[in-house]
Amino acid sequence: MQRLKALLFCFSFIFLALFARANAIQKASALYFEGKQQEALNEFLELSKTDGDREAFLNAIYIALELGQNKLAIDTSSAALKKFPQDQTILEFAGQAYLNAGYYLNAENIFTRLVGQKTKTDFYYINLARAQIGLNMPKLAIKNLQLAAKFENHIPLANFLLGELYEQQKEYKKARNAYKKVLEYDNQFIEAKKRYADVLAKLKDYNQAYKNYLSVRAVEQNDNHINQMIEQTRPYLKKEQQVELPLDKKNQIKTHTYVQKPVSFEGPLPLIRVGLGAKISGGPIGLKEIKFSPSHDFKIVDNRGKLLANGKAKTWWKAIIENDSMYLVDSKDKKIYVSVSARIIPQSQDNEGHTIIIKDLLVGHGTTWISRQDNEYRGEIEFIFNKKLNGIIPVNIVNIEEYVYGVAPSEMPSIFPIEALKTQAVIARTYAIKSLGKHKRWGYDICDTQNCQVYGGVRAERERTSSATDATCGQILTYNDKPIEAVFSSNCGGYTQSSTEAGWFKHNYLKPVSDYYDLNEETLQPYHFKELLEHSRPAYSRYFKNVSPATFRWTRVLEEKQLREVANRKKDIGPIKAIIPLKRGRSGYVHGVKIVGKKNTLILTKEHEIKKYLATGMLRSTYFIVQPNYEKGEIKSFIFYGGGWGHGVGLCQTGSGGRADAGQDYKEILKHYYTDVDIQDIRTKKPVL
Repeated sequence: MQRLKALLFCFSFIFLALFARANAIQKASALYFEGKQQEALNEFLELSKTDGDREAFLNAIYIALELGQNKLAIDTSSAALKKFPQDQTILEFAGQAYLNAGYYLNAENIFTRLVGQKTKTDFYYINLARAQIGLNMPKLAIKNLQLAAKFENHIPLANFLLGELYEQQKEYKKARNAYKKVLEYDNQFIEAKKRYADVLAKLKDYNQAYKNYLSVRAVEQNDNHINQMIEQTRPYLKKEQQVELPLDKKNQIKTHTYVQKPVSFEGPLPLIRVGLGAKISGGPIGLKEIKFSPSHDFKIVDNRGKLLANGKAKTWWKAIIENDSMYLVDSKDKKIYVSVSARIIPQSQDNEGHTIIIKDLLVGHGTTWISRQDNEYRGEIEFIFNKKLNGIIPVNIVNIEEYVYGVAPSEMPSIFPIEALKTQAVIARTYAIKSLGKHKRWGYDICDTQNCQVYGGVRAERERTSSATDATCGQILTYNDKPIEAVFSSNCGGYTQSSTEAGWFKHNYLKPVSDYYDLNEETLQPYHFKELLEHSRPAYSRYFKNVSPATFRWTRVLEEKQLREVANRKKDIGPIKAIIPLKRGRSGYVHGVKIVGKKNTLILTKEHEIKKYLATGMLRSTYFIVQPNYEKGEIKSFIFYGGGWGHGVGLCQTGSGGRADAGQDYKEILKHYYTDVDIQDIRTKKPVL
């Protein structure tokens, strides 16, 4: 009996000690997520010294690295390795500490040891190669990067570093091929696109170089190098190739599409006013000329409903700005002057729908996929004369169901499982109803870009997404009987964030939820973000059917000079010494960044500023970790390991595809991402069971 009591006492003591240790770890983690990184670091250091706790060591190393305290990270790593000499994760963190500090020989020794363990190999090969680059061992670095590129997690980074090495050795064809592989995987890797264009120019492929320079300038107009190279390559092109915007001749529309009106919705349909060809900010461009053709006989009325003209089906008309006024030109070259606006109203009967083709509409303004293409729209078109812009604002007036027909496939691949497509239809409808009047200053409710929802009109429509729209006809998400803010992002990176974390208003239905199969959110600690971003882990949003893997995990490599040039547009800070996240939410998204320069410090706290001033173009999200890369004792570049695409609030589109593929229905998926919401029919105002 005495022995039993002693054993029970011993077990109780061990249990209490473990509980106290876990509680101390969680308290230190809480300090980190409150933005008190230094206090959290001190707590973890104390725990590592007193208890020798493995997780305390890992957290301390990670936070020290994030704060740019590389020597402390190295010292803590050394202490951790004395207690856990064979621990693979501690070895990795130690190697990272040496790499961040530019101690390449130490880093090379550790990662050489790690690659022999045959786990997490691709990332270890990359870091081994980075160390070898620092040691001026290009042949070994190339060999290890080639091995890393055979795996699936870090293909872009491995090929980008290969491209750099090939360029240095003047092997431009090999460099071209490496950069091309980066862009095939991730077209948003702007630094690779710039390098690719430079190599093409060196290989005298001026036509392709010019197109890529223009593509980069579409998202980064103030890059001096790009602007210089555009001018240098232009003289080598044929006259017809010297265009300022890439034209996609394949997207021409020659005949109208036969469409039917939605038949599953009884009663009048809410109408949406959609601004067409908008900027990435959602505002209009202001066009000087628009050519259009309705599929049916039509009438044109002004802003007061007064008849201006009648037109015949499938004839071509123009709206033109000239001498600070707008007029229409009919198929017989007759001019019809318009003071405010002209509304094109086709006349069709029964279930037969009608469309209007608009020629050479500029789409994707401010993105790398900018182009001119013909588009076709259901409903009516209104051309608004905006005196401030001295241009025309085209507006598509369309009912809610037909609008969703054009949004669902533009926002989600139609090859996705049908239950995922239903989620997109419901949130597209909800977003539109909730956002009526968002851009009313320009004469429309919502735009056709990512600022609102991407709307592609008839040419975007697909049978599967239209079927999903019909199957959920009239359904929206509500909270307390009101439409919710049905925000969504392309990919949450494994974990959504709350609306308050994103800096928005608090919405009880927009809470952080996990998209991982087996992640315990309650025990999530700071150092886990390094592991989650750099290594593979099963997640619903890690769903790559017809979606680029770069939407889930991405990499960017910013030269210090490039990044300084971008940051200096906000504030002259001089050469950059460190990039330090000031606060990270529990979902991993960064909510503040300090860029430390030799002259000044720049602090960024807004999501769009963080994405804008930490990259050429934009970062995909603010869910990232960043590491310095040294050359001869000076920071040469910064490597960003990021996750997700977008703000990460609300529905994760790729995650919904993964969940549907796993057998979840659209209602279950919606109620995972939007907590405590109802699905309501806008016709009956009753919940959909």
